[in-house]
Amino acid sequence: MTFQDIFKSSFLEATTTFSITDTLLALVLSFVIGIFIMAIYKKTFKGVMYSNSFCVSLLALTLITTLIILAVTSNVILSLGMVGALSIVRFRSAIKEPLDIAFLFWSIAAGIVLGAGLLPLAIIGSIFIGIILILFVNKDTKDNPYILVVNLEGDEVENRVLSYVKEKCKKYIVKSKTVSVNGIEFSIEIRLNNMSTEFVNIISSLEGVKNAVLVSYNGDYMG
Repeated sequence: MTFQDIFKSSFLEATTTFSITDTLLALVLSFVIGIFIMAIYKKTFKGVMYSNSFCVSLLALTLITTLIILAVTSNVILSLGMVGALSIVRFRSAIKEPLDIAFLFWSIAAGIVLGAGLLPLAIIGSIFIGIILILFVNKDTKDNPYILVVNLEGDEVENRVLSYVKEKCKKYIVKSKTVSVNGIEFSIEIRLNNMSTEFVNIISSLEGVKNAVLVSYNGDYMG
């Protein structure tokens, strides 16, 4: 074995096939698209508590996925080893908002497409997805369901409350009713007429009503 044979290894051959220009271009575009995904996430966030760490993880996930795909596409043997290494990884973080899953898959998909060299597809696809999310997530709906929880005393007060709810709401359905020595508690699913919640204040001020709570299905409390 000569001195030159030492440097004729597969490692050095892989280094010579590595393109710094393509890698930098893919990572820069990955960073830009990751920032774009972060901006769309902030714009369309409808949850209870905003997590900045999750938002930053979307950017990191786009960059990391791009880096992995760049390595995999350059070497078939490395791709098989990468699949085996990633198969033992387990993610146990709970996803609280269903829409967060879509953003995670978006970041991964953008990284895969960029790593594969399909740059126009990644740019056009990300812009299209961002527009669709803004249009549909931020769309104001006027028929959101709410749950009205009322604690009261006696059947007479219950009839007055139900009559008032029927008058002020578009639709109502009694979901549950609990009777105890402390009084009556029942839950009503309602559809608001004009998204006004002032009638809850009037119900809570009725004689015999202990309290009234209006709850949105997405976890936000109103009234």
